[in-house]
Parts: sequence; C-alpha cells; structure tokens
Amino acid sequence: MRITYGPWGETLAELTGAARAAEEAGAEVVWLPELHRSATVAAAAVAPVLGRAGVGTAVALAFTRSPLTLALEALDLDELTGGRFVLGLGVGARRLNERWHQVTADRPVTRLRETVEIIRAVVAGTPPVVEGETRRADLRGFRRPHRQVRAAIPIYLAAVGPQLTRLAGRIADGWISHELCSPAYVRERVLPNLRQAKAPDHGESPDSGEEPGVRARAGAGADVPPDVRAGTGVSPDVRADPGVGFHTGPPDVRVGAGVSPDVRADPGVGFHTEPGVDVVVSGCCAIDADPAEARRQAKGVLGFYASVATYRDFFAFHGLAEEQEAVIEAFRSGTPADGLAAAVPDRMVERLALAGTPAQVAAGIDAYRGLATTIKLTPPVYGRPPEAVRESQARIIALIKELT
Repeated sequence: MRITYGPWGETLAELTGAARAAEEAGAEVVWLPELHRSATVAAAAVAPVLGRAGVGTAVALAFTRSPLTLALEALDLDELTGGRFVLGLGVGARRLNERWHQVTADRPVTRLRETVEIIRAVVAGTPPVVEGETRRADLRGFRRPHRQVRAAIPIYLAAVGPQLTRLAGRIADGWISHELCSPAYVRERVLPNLRQAKAPDHGESPDSGEEPGVRARAGAGADVPPDVRAGTGVSPDVRADPGVGFHTGPPDVRVGAGVSPDVRADPGVGFHTEPGVDVVVSGCCAIDADPAEARRQAKGVLGFYASVATYRDFFAFHGLAEEQEAVIEAFRSGTPADGLAAAVPDRMVERLALAGTPAQVAAGIDAYRGLATTIKLTPPVYGRPPEAVRESQARIIALIKELT
C-alpha cells in the first residue's frame, strides 16, 4: 500500500516546502485540494520542487472549468511533472457549484461521465463534437501544437455514494475517498460497488442527482463543504513508463456516449485491487503522545463534515446517526462549521479518523492493507490556528519517514 500526503501551507511557499519534505520522507504522491486555493495552480507550484513523487489533485472541481480547460491543465501539469500527474476530479456540492461558481450541477453522474470522456479525447489528440445529455462542445479544428509527455493521463474520481462510486469503477483509473473513512466502509460499501461496476452485465446506472453533500442549513450564508478527482500534437516519443506507479501500459479502450473512443491510463502496475482501480483512502491524521489530545485535534474536521446533512447514510453506517444529529443541531443553532469540535464525541473520531500516538496511527493505517492500494494522509485543519496545523503536519511527515 502506497503512503501519500496532502500538504498544508499558510502560503504557497510553505505548501511547496511541505510537499518537498513529504517526498523526502517517502510519500509517493502529493495531493492538492480545492476550496481556498485552486488545486491545479497549487499542483503547478509544487511540481518544480519534486523530483520523484507524483502530483495529483484531490480533488479539482469537475464542473467549474470546461472539460477543455481541465484537459489543457492536465497536459500542462503532466509536462511540469515529467509524466507524474494524476487528475483527481470531484462533483462538489450543488450549492457550491451553483452559488459560488454559477455553474449547473444537475445530473452529476452523467455530467461527470461526459466530462471525463471529453478530457480523455482531448488528451488523446482526438477532440470530439459532443452532443451529450449534459455536455455539448464542438471542438472541430482544435489542435494542440505542443509536444506532450503521455497520450493518456490517469483520471481519478472522488465519490461517497454508490452511483458515483460505480461510475469511478466503470470509467476511472482510481477512486478517492472522502476525507473521513474507515476500513469497514471500504470493505462493505466501496469495494462491492467498484466490483459491481466491473461486472460484464452491469449497465449504465440511472442518474439520481447524487451529490457529495449539502450542509444542514443554518441561514442564508451557510457554508458548503469542500468536497463534497495517433492524435495530433502528441509527441512521437511519448513515454510508456512515467514512473511513480502510474504506467500507461496497454490502454483500455471503450466508446463513450457521443464522443470518440477514450483511453484509460493504467494507474499503476502492482497497485490494483480486485476491482481494477487504484483505491485511494483519505485519512485525517492527528498524532500526539497523548491519545486524548490527538482526538481533540481531529474533532474540528469531524464536526465540519458531520454538519453536512446528506452524509447521514455515511454516519449511520458507522453507528453515529445520533452523534451527527447533535452536530447538525449545534450548527443550526449558530455555531460556525469550523467551530463544531465541542459537539463531536470521542467515538466519532475513533471510528472515522486516524488519531492517537504514532504507534496507534500506524496501526490504523495498516488496517487498510488488502482493502486500499493507496492512503492519503492529511493534517486536521478546521478550527485550529496555523501553528497547531504546522505541528501536526511535521508529525505526520515524521511518521511517513518511519513507515517508508
């Protein structure tokens, strides 16, 4: 199982320094999120300081840029990283899309599938004319004159619910979990859906309008969650082995609805689970010599996400329905989303985060072996001052060095 890291930085300079430190410690991929920064710009910032680790977005919002822009950013980032880039995409909450970005987010499963199809066609050098159900584009005449590193770039999809998870199993090179996860959830909910997506008789699932999350309303200004991922212009010396486990290998070619055949990149020989995709588990990680203090540090993250009402099924699966409702009530009573730590009990942290002594966190990571192919560690940030996050980050990077 690969150990990877999502760095934090109060400034871009600090972010790039943390990325470099994580690589030196042994992290195989550095992941950049999107909410208060652009994931692709942050990825471009860290790319020049890394010499070995992969660079991925976890995740870039899939609907706030055009598919063509996403494809061009992926190609540029693949060039910057020397063929070590992974495009991680997520749907994002409907309110985030519609209110913050003024973009349509209806039929997210279909829209995400059509977005991926267009990106793959552009990267492969066969830009299509698309008359999809949600995406329409006429890219005739588009020709990218620049040499590119690879003819296919890995695309990972973030998902919580069953339909988006099955979509990841059908069309993506990898699946990325929510920031909160557990081995039981991967075993009982995620892997079965990924396997079902691979079944020969599995057809296109209906689009129910599934979205990652809508925060329980606390007034007109309520926060939204951060989550809720032989053509022209292709160099004749396209490398087949970009390293870091992301091999192009023999392409998996399929015909998408209304677009040219797309090419899926092999996300890594030796890193495949039974469903055939890279299973990336995200782990909110808090380390302290005092386990109680580690749990306290993680509670802000748990409160932030527990206030999202449509995560009810996720929390109920873990036997935390009543605990989530208490967090939602605190949020509705006026507590800000990043100030809900006091409403979070220890058992919520114990079931959904990696919090404890270095040995306890290492054991928690090890519990994913055989279930996930990759784990992405991140420090707890919500409701904590920069100096505290900085200390948490240093402890995680030290643990990565011990484990690798």
